[in-house]
Amino acid sequence: MSPAIETEGLSKRYDEEVAVNDLSVSIDPGTVYGFLGPNGAGKTTTMRMLTTLTRPTSGTARVAGASIEDRDTVTPHIGYLPDEPPLYDELTGREQLTYIAGLRDLPEAETHERMTDLFDRFDLLEDADKRIDSYSTGMRKKLGIMQAVIHHPRVVFLDEPTTGLDPRAARTMRDTIAELAAREMTIFLSTHILPVVDELADSVGVIHEGRLVAEGAPEELKRRAETGEQRSLEDAFLDVTHDTPETNVPTR
Repeated sequence: MSPAIETEGLSKRYDEEVAVNDLSVSIDPGTVYGFLGPNGAGKTTTMRMLTTLTRPTSGTARVAGASIEDRDTVTPHIGYLPDEPPLYDELTGREQLTYIAGLRDLPEAETHERMTDLFDRFDLLEDADKRIDSYSTGMRKKLGIMQAVIHHPRVVFLDEPTTGLDPRAARTMRDTIAELAAREMTIFLSTHILPVVDELADSVGVIHEGRLVAEGAPEELKRRAETGEQRSLEDAFLDVTHDTPETNVPTR
């Protein structure tokens, strides 16, 4: 079985700054992969390279079996929810999803069925025909993931999907991530909310100053923490990223 995501020596430099340095990972299909790191560690840059939005300086990567150098082959098989979902405020939620479905060349009948299911699942049916500029942060985030998965992608990239959500909306988002994984989608999940990763991730990668410094199942990372006490994923994360204070890491 070929990996859903595979990188070898993937790197990105901006002049003298190294954002991602020699990243090599292999992620099996159907895996929820938690990608952790301090602010500025290289998480978003990595996701932008894997979604073909940023060209790497060196190294290679394949997503859903295709090289990220071949954008037209990769993009039909992936979905991407950035921290700030790309939405058109003057459109309604339904118009936004219809527009995205058109870009994805989804049949009209199939689009209607999928939209109805998504609006119902995210409790947005009553708001589907309201303009997006009236949506709350949580509603915008919900609509963002809806447009990321409307075409049933094989790999979904989620950048801080629960940020700004109230507890009920955050619970819906976590349930949705678990449901997508149950459908054998691969989820690349970047977040600073460690309990989300602890709850959902099959495997965790920790990036620090652009380098992958730890990788394994959440329980394995906890066992590798330095003391013999009962440790949390937060303790393990702090152990492997303690060399450089987060405040000294350049932001990107």
